[in-house]
Amino acid sequence: MYTPREFVERIHVSVKTLQRWDRQGVLKAHRTATNRRYYTQEDLLSILPQEAGVRRRIIAYCRVSSVAQKPELENQRRILAECCEANSYGVDEWISEIGGGLNFKRKQFLRLIDAIIAGEVAVLLIAHKDRLARFGYHLLVHLCETHDCELVVMNTEQLSPEQEFVQDLIAIPHCFSSRLYGLRNYRKALKKALKDENRAPDQNEPHA
Repeated sequence: MYTPREFVERIHVSVKTLQRWDRQGVLKAHRTATNRRYYTQEDLLSILPQEAGVRRRIIAYCRVSSVAQKPELENQRRILAECCEANSYGVDEWISEIGGGLNFKRKQFLRLIDAIIAGEVAVLLIAHKDRLARFGYHLLVHLCETHDCELVVMNTEQLSPEQEFVQDLIAIPHCFSSRLYGLRNYRKALKKALKDENRAPDQNEPHA
């Protein structure tokens, strides 16, 4: 028999998540004669994906946008590690990555998302919400919630570089201007093709 505190330590989720599962009927708590919650070994086996050889992990994710910010990446990890220790999070895996916040094709980011969808991540720790992505944060929150992954944001403002934000803002008009340039080239090619198509029948007509 496990108390709620003992149980969350075994399955690597928070007490808050366990209470939500109880309310939603995902994992109902048992009650003692004095109305105290407890969980059994059967509950533990039902919630841990051990049969599939998968262990739910606590992962900390760190990111900066450019190689020039690599010292900031190391600083980000150090401060996040201090926050984890202060809040009693035992991190199983650290993921560090260099890549823009507008780039959703980052290798480590996609590996992390795949692990969350596979149910392998119990807790995801980040220093600031823009470390995952510059935009679309609430969609990522929904993804974590629907796969029973607790997303913890330390809200460490100093780990969200202002220079990085400026670079991402500059990248937005560049992205759209590149698309517009491509559309202009496509429009020119289309006009030329139509002009050539209209000219061809005239050339094939017999002369009087």
